[in-house]
Amino acid sequence: MMGSPSRPHQRSRRYVTKLGLSLRDVKRGRGDVDGAQRGRQVPPVTTPPLTWPELEARANHRIDRVAGPTNAPSRLRLFGATEADVRVTLYRDHHAWCPYCQKIWLWLEERRVPYRVRKVTMFCYGDKEPWFLRRVPSGMLPALELDGDLITESDVILGRLEGAFGPLGPMALKSEAAWPLRQLERALFGAWCAWLCRPARTRAQRDARREAFRSVAREVERALESTDGPWFGADLSAVDLVFVPYVERMNASLFYYKGYSLREEHPAIDRWLSALERRPTYLGTQSDIHTHVHDLPPQMGGCFADDTEAARRNRHQVDEGPWDASLPDTRREAPPEAATEALSRVVAHRDTLLRINPAASGDRLDHALRAALTTLVIGDDTAAAVAPPAGTDAALRYVRDRINVPRDMSLHAARALRTALEATAARAGDAPGPPIPTRHRRDQDPAPFRAR
Repeated sequence: MMGSPSRPHQRSRRYVTKLGLSLRDVKRGRGDVDGAQRGRQVPPVTTPPLTWPELEARANHRIDRVAGPTNAPSRLRLFGATEADVRVTLYRDHHAWCPYCQKIWLWLEERRVPYRVRKVTMFCYGDKEPWFLRRVPSGMLPALELDGDLITESDVILGRLEGAFGPLGPMALKSEAAWPLRQLERALFGAWCAWLCRPARTRAQRDARREAFRSVAREVERALESTDGPWFGADLSAVDLVFVPYVERMNASLFYYKGYSLREEHPAIDRWLSALERRPTYLGTQSDIHTHVHDLPPQMGGCFADDTEAARRNRHQVDEGPWDASLPDTRREAPPEAATEALSRVVAHRDTLLRINPAASGDRLDHALRAALTTLVIGDDTAAAVAPPAGTDAALRYVRDRINVPRDMSLHAARALRTALEATAARAGDAPGPPIPTRHRRDQDPAPFRAR
């Protein structure tokens, strides 16, 4: 049966046994067969990667985009209603990079308001669609249509949604209790920007900005600690959702650029983020460190890295791996379907991925990508015998560096795929992929992928 789970393992074991080698020998690149007796070396053994039909047979991860859990590809969410009941259309960006879109998206999901989605390109990664500019000449995102009225500005949108459908949780966004918390969120945002987005001329200036951020973050902790649970109020509310987008981005960017672990330094914020990670609504919108640290520079006008040992170490891990539980973007364990999800998404887009890769093409790239996916689904121990063609290392790292969460897949699926791509690339060489731009992200133009 094509795609049988045991077939790749059997193939590797059969080929290896014929030469008297163990799989461990193959993984270590040993090709000495009775070398003491024969006095000669044979090349390391390799086995073919799975074919596309074999990979397709394993690519069985499916979600109900309309009625299932929160998901980035969805164009319609009903929550048990009918399409005739839909009063809301959300205009958000293709890649789920827009922080202001995220809080509207989360509010609709948490409040279970049926809505449609129309996706729009951000200026930093492509040209704005003409149909959207005719509706919103500024190109501003998010935008929302409610009963035929078009609304922009995320806080205005949330206010209108609360008026139409009622508040989320115990604290309305316009309530007296919410106002000082909203001001605190803006203070935290300002301290973050001052530290991340302005170059420090002296060490004293750098340290002062770090301490200024730490001081405001401690105020946020005190606000969280003043309640009985993990939230800013008695339960999750719109106030929490106002904090979500930028705290998620602070956690990623400060780890990468400044060597600062928000979750370790501020336990109450860690508890709040961990509580969010137990909600399927948040998991469907959550990004990861790698995506954020490379999508922020063109949006923020630049991010300035500290030249400290901790910052250098963190940048290396985020960019080169390992992508494991030591990264602070989630405390949640990997679900068992992570690898299958990643495989399913790559298989769905393989023709485009093969066509647009600037570092390799044709049969060599096809073979290399299948080798990486074989590693993903059968494990690195067996897949050590599945070698990509020489010279495809840069092309595999190009793919590795452009996995986008949650646009392409969930956080843990992305970790699994990056790990497999890097393990496979390392068998071909150490050539880096084409660099990730910092002034724009036109390398992430969604146009080639829109059909899927």
